[in-house]
Amino acid sequence: MQTVETLNEGLKRAYTLTITAKDIDAKVDAEVKRVAPQVRMPGFRPGKVPANLIRKMHGEALAGDALNSTIQEGVQSVIADNKLRPAMQPSVELADGYEPGKDAEIKIEMEVLPDVPTPSIDGLKLERLTVPATDEQIDEQTQKLAEQQKQFEDAPKSRKAKEGDQVVMDFVGKVDGEPFEGGTGEDMAVEIGSGRLIPGFEDQLVGVKAGEEKTIEVNFPEDYGAKELAGKAATFDLSVKAVKVAGETKVDDEFAKNLGLESLEQLKGLLKGQIEQELNGLTRTHMKRKLLDQLAEGHDFPVPPSMVEAEFNQIWQQLEHEASHEEDPEAAKKELEDDRDEYRAIAERRVRLGLLLSEIGQENGVEVTQQEMSRLIMQAAQQYGPEDRERFIQYVQQEPMAAAQLRAPLYEDKVVDFLFDKAEITEREVTREELEAAIEAEDDSEAEKAKAAPKAAAKKPAAKKSAAKKADDKPADEKAEAKAPAKKAAAKKDEAEDEKPAAPAKKTAAKKAPAKAAATKKASSKDAAEEKPAAKKPAAKKASTAKKPAAKKSSAAEK
Repeated sequence: MQTVETLNEGLKRAYTLTITAKDIDAKVDAEVKRVAPQVRMPGFRPGKVPANLIRKMHGEALAGDALNSTIQEGVQSVIADNKLRPAMQPSVELADGYEPGKDAEIKIEMEVLPDVPTPSIDGLKLERLTVPATDEQIDEQTQKLAEQQKQFEDAPKSRKAKEGDQVVMDFVGKVDGEPFEGGTGEDMAVEIGSGRLIPGFEDQLVGVKAGEEKTIEVNFPEDYGAKELAGKAATFDLSVKAVKVAGETKVDDEFAKNLGLESLEQLKGLLKGQIEQELNGLTRTHMKRKLLDQLAEGHDFPVPPSMVEAEFNQIWQQLEHEASHEEDPEAAKKELEDDRDEYRAIAERRVRLGLLLSEIGQENGVEVTQQEMSRLIMQAAQQYGPEDRERFIQYVQQEPMAAAQLRAPLYEDKVVDFLFDKAEITEREVTREELEAAIEAEDDSEAEKAKAAPKAAAKKPAAKKSAAKKADDKPADEKAEAKAPAKKAAAKKDEAEDEKPAAPAKKTAAKKAPAKAAATKKASSKDAAEEKPAAKKPAAKKASTAKKPAAKKSSAAEK
């Protein structure tokens, strides 16, 4: 094989790799010898089929496999010989005009990682804002739990249903006068005002009485999960069986026992733990933002445009999804377009921070153990059914990119924790409102950050965003063992609704996750500042015969 460098400009590299016909033919011969013992042909004993007959039967397939494996070896050789650290999966293209039996010319293009300056981690100073879990907060959560567990009792038949009442009914849904699949239900109980059903349905239940027959008109949302119903007008013929009123739920030991606990004290203890966990998450979010700000301010170096583009696409996809669910989707999308350049700057900041965290981790021996990795794989495999679970585990074990995507979030957390340990931290007790205000104030200061360091930050628009609103707090890279970062797999978007009953229920459009994004967790508005960094791809993609698990579809009925 011969290699010629054709481009060396900034972070861009390009090479022409020539693979001789002799090298390819040698690969075919080796493959023929490998498969010969397994070939069966009438008239020959097992393993005794002549090589020329094997070539005649399977030569085309063997030649293709030989060419592919030789190209992969060649790409790896180019990377190793030139001591390259690809930023993304290299682009590998077979030159036009190749014919079997002749030399093959391969064009290889890539961007390499920059030389990241040794990050300065001395002198880090952080403030930990702590919020104690108060009795008032615990009582409030206890009361909310009681509201969820409330029991309904039959009301007098003359009672007209009000908000907060429960209506038990049979229904038949129709579109264009014809019943539709899944549009019929019996004895469905719904609390008026709960928001469980599609807009307008519950409102028209106000005033109904037991024994009443009523027809209501509604419109299915444009993003309804069942595409055949999305955006369509429908009628529902209702038969009201009962109107029920909420009984009083007494919060005491008996209430706790009904939940499977020993006492009210135990229940409050569990709720206190949940509140503390949530408050600790807010505290960590605030500290992490301050930490990343200090890192961003102290370091500036070029980053691979392909990584920035991949990260920007990730942010933009999330924003467009959220904009489509605003009251005025078109206006929301227009506002996004006005701020496109600023979100691209945010993507650049994320990539730079990711490279910094990776460098810090490597310099200080931060790593994810094999035991931790095994646990991550098993947790991710749970999203698949029993049939696909084993296939997914094998896929992750054989695909370095998929493994890196799983490893990335934990690796980032461990680097951040390492930096917390190194920093000088002072503590200050505040209220939850003060902590949330401090986090919000950081969002409002993004315009100033952009002016002070345009490569490291960008201001946020005023429109409501969820995960992408705090995109600048999410490092975009993790380069643990392999030093070739990859495009971040598209995260599955938030599905806003819990499981709903039959046809009138609200449903968000079902989403199909890309096969290689199976390991990526949902982006969430609540943990936006902790969103996972992009994983690393191997320097060049290796052949794999492992069947990849099918992407898991979201069921419309589960939204």
